[in-house]
Amino acid sequence: MSNQDELLRIESIRKTFPGVVALDSVDFDLRRGEVHVLLGENGAGKSTLIKMLSGAYRPDSGRIFAEGREVRINGAQDAERLGIATIYQEFNLVPDLTVAENISLGRQPRRFGLVDRKKMEADAERLLQRVGVRVSPRAKVRELGIARLQMVEIAKALSLDARVLIMDEPTAVLTSEEVDKLFGIVRTLREDGVGIVFITHHLEEIAALGDRVTVLRDGRSVDQVPASTDEDELVRLMVGRSIEQQYPRERPDTGPPLLRVDGLTRDGVFHDVSFEVRAGEVVGLAGLVGAGRTEVARAVFGADPYDGGSVDVDGERLPRHDVNAAMGAGIGLVPEDRKGQGLVLDASVRENLGLVTLRSATRAGLVDLKGQQRAAARIAEQLGVRMAGLGQHVRTLSGGNQQKVVIGKWLLADIRVLILDEPTRGIDVGAKVEIYQLINELTASGHAVLMISSDLPEVLGMSDRVLVMAQGRIAGELTAEEATQDAVMALAVSTGAARNEEAVRNNEEAEGSRGH
Repeated sequence: MSNQDELLRIESIRKTFPGVVALDSVDFDLRRGEVHVLLGENGAGKSTLIKMLSGAYRPDSGRIFAEGREVRINGAQDAERLGIATIYQEFNLVPDLTVAENISLGRQPRRFGLVDRKKMEADAERLLQRVGVRVSPRAKVRELGIARLQMVEIAKALSLDARVLIMDEPTAVLTSEEVDKLFGIVRTLREDGVGIVFITHHLEEIAALGDRVTVLRDGRSVDQVPASTDEDELVRLMVGRSIEQQYPRERPDTGPPLLRVDGLTRDGVFHDVSFEVRAGEVVGLAGLVGAGRTEVARAVFGADPYDGGSVDVDGERLPRHDVNAAMGAGIGLVPEDRKGQGLVLDASVRENLGLVTLRSATRAGLVDLKGQQRAAARIAEQLGVRMAGLGQHVRTLSGGNQQKVVIGKWLLADIRVLILDEPTRGIDVGAKVEIYQLINELTASGHAVLMISSDLPEVLGMSDRVLVMAQGRIAGELTAEEATQDAVMALAVSTGAARNEEAVRNNEEAEGSRGH
């Protein structure tokens, strides 16, 4: 490698926060026209490193070089000047502005002292075409879906003439089709000579897209390996140990049905959904995005209304659209969007753990704070939540520890049926195994778990039975022995064809009866 190929290099970077060494003697480099994957568990130091490169943090010691020249990045403007652009998981776009206004925010072209809207929109159109997204430069950002927001962020980065593009979990909320399109754009940028720092928890994406991998563990860079490195070896480097069994499901004896759903229907969303989950059992709910899995879970929990059918917990019928009744009967829901729906981010760990039990801990208008504190400390220790203390804001925890807090609040509430919607999305492989062990502990103690997941290996590895949804219906049920990726996918795409055949058959029968 010639010096001309090197876009970025950091040497022996160290960064500390009160009581925490976030980065300790980290080395990293990026070449022109490559995808360099930054891999590590939550809390390994990845976020600190990219915030340092984007100017949000300053290193305590160490050196940063841009194209062979030592530089200091003291703020976002320094990073921009050096051609470094960062796309975070939480998009940095203004919802009420147009796409063009967001792309050129703070740098709008002017003519005669006024914003030259024609040039601004033409420039935006050119950049949007470059990233292959069909969206009007005049469209309001709030009207766009996640995938298009991602592309607008990339277009915005290119408008800065970015030579280094940092992408933090860019595929976390995309469908497989959207991921394929994003990968195509990343490959095009690589061919154009852009250097890309790519952060992901999806190990299968590394060989598909990456050139090199730097692994961080506990704030240190432990190794740099080719992207073709075996996934088991990447896991070992990340967690410092070999995970012999990625899905450590222990199958206890099952008891009577705790949750029974019969004929659940919401017009236009899901139809005639029936299933049961027994004590000690994990039932997986699989299907393609848009199949209606989350909508069914929210209806069972009482968060959304439904038009027909029933939900019973331990033989007791639940009233419709009544979250309090569902919670009172012992149902808990860990939602797909843990940050938006499962946590109060600016509240402490203690306060979040006590959210569900707040009412029961209140006597004569006063909260039993000492009791809540003791209970929160016990559950946080049981779950192994890594934190500075119970007073730490949940926002500052890693994704895996945030998810433990969401689950922990339901354990404190002593629920019997726990619905997990995408329980390990955005969580590293080490934290995933800890969540799986927690699921094992729940079922071993007689709880019932309904698990929705788009991660097929996870569904197959952790479920005792698998229900497959397609187009708002249950397309089929598979035992753990019958459930394979092919079998699940066959059911996931079968319902549409089956319904079409049924419609044709009904039409033929109707034609025949009219003929007689």
